[in-house]
Amino acid sequence: MTDNTPVTAPAPGLVTVTHLVYALHALSLMIGITTAATIVGAFVFGVPSIIAVVINYIKRGEARGTFLESHFRWQIRTFWFGLLCNLIGGFLFVTFIGIPLAIVVFVAAGLWVIYRIARGWLRLIDHKPMYV
Repeated sequence: MTDNTPVTAPAPGLVTVTHLVYALHALSLMIGITTAATIVGAFVFGVPSIIAVVINYIKRGEARGTFLESHFRWQIRTFWFGLLCNLIGGFLFVTFIGIPLAIVVFVAAGLWVIYRIARGWLRLIDHKPMYV
């Protein structure tokens, strides 16, 4: 999907829901930044992000054919790839040799998730689709 692709205009309420989902994900990121939890750990296992991904799955049918469809896909993929990185980091962490690599995975995944949520929310504000 590109910026030149004609799509149906989304319902105003669905745009609000998409902002809410980004806000819930951002809340989980803030919890991870301000507490002892890892950023990606709080993002994946935090209640706000779990609620956000459930909303994504419930509402994505309504977004089909609009520029919001790409945002829903972006948010869902961010969540699942964040979970995958968290599992890889956790697996590495259980070995003594893998601990430094696990820390690198957690930090890189945390920065990646912050980037994905910030970039997506900024494109939503501009009413532009995500490039997925």
